[in-house]
Amino acid sequence: MVTSSAGYDAGPRGDGVPGPPDLMEDVGLPTGSVAQRLGVSPTTVRSWERRYGIGPANREAGHHRRWSQQDVAVLEAMCRLTARGVPPGEAARAALAERPAATGGDNPPAVLRPPRTSGSGDGQAGRGPGGSRALRVGTVRPECRGLARAAVRLDAPEVVSILREAVGALGVVDAWTEVMMPALRAAGRKWAADGEQYVEVEHLLSWHVSSVLRGVAIDSLTTRTVRPVLLAATPDEQHTLPLEATAAALAERAVPFRMLGAAVPPRALLDAVHRLGPGAVMLWSQDRRTADRELAGLVSGSVWGQRGSRNRALVVTAGPGWARVRPLAGTATPRSLPAAVDLLERAVTG
Repeated sequence: MVTSSAGYDAGPRGDGVPGPPDLMEDVGLPTGSVAQRLGVSPTTVRSWERRYGIGPANREAGHHRRWSQQDVAVLEAMCRLTARGVPPGEAARAALAERPAATGGDNPPAVLRPPRTSGSGDGQAGRGPGGSRALRVGTVRPECRGLARAAVRLDAPEVVSILREAVGALGVVDAWTEVMMPALRAAGRKWAADGEQYVEVEHLLSWHVSSVLRGVAIDSLTTRTVRPVLLAATPDEQHTLPLEATAAALAERAVPFRMLGAAVPPRALLDAVHRLGPGAVMLWSQDRRTADRELAGLVSGSVWGQRGSRNRALVVTAGPGWARVRPLAGTATPRSLPAAVDLLERAVTG
């Protein structure tokens, strides 16, 4: 995965007075735009308001609800707390207790401006060709829903916090399977449906997932005295997040590894195998076009050591790219991260 950034633009007010910050104006956000910003449905926002009194602090009779910056901050706190498994009622009380005091004096509190659109004012502010910006993650853990919402808000600190807490509470394998992967897949589907206007969410989420996984892998100080696992993507494969998840899971089990990363040329991989003498080699392929059966055979046939005591590595061909490739003798093709990590651990410790 690669990363990108998106810019924001704001112009001065027409009266010659410097305008408020980019996201501020004299009217608040409507409920639909608030929901879009938080990555939840408008129905959820209305339900929270009706059940828990978590609506706008200032309302005018006969007018549509408008949510100020302080109001949205309360909803963001509600999202964070429910994502951590706090019951909605308790989360609402805690979020309301933190509501900033209303601004006194003649100046009204700053409020949020709806996002710009290129439409004709049809009430669909901020909605792209794919509809709502909320990520549809299905039936998942609360941490995954919270992660998806934080990613839609581009709330990097909250994304990192949820990822770290998930790894700490569940371990790498379950955090990857139950929290990271469903959110990543939902972001990928949304990107495919909406095109470039949604890439910032997928890139931000991928970058932070990678950062947290690498942190786990690098910060591990204890390893067992066994031959290491060599991790590499096939020569034309650029995707590395599953390799990084494998590395972090191995580190969690104190299994030594060496990460070569994306697009490793055949000669470089074979040289590394002979120099390192690994107990197992994992070759990742995301797409069948990058699954290199010939290379897997060369690695599987590589031997080293003194004559009479030759060694060879177990070759693990992992990833959906290998699904339609006829397996080679001496290789294994696990179907999940838990199975792959178990197999690699047994190969070097058994």
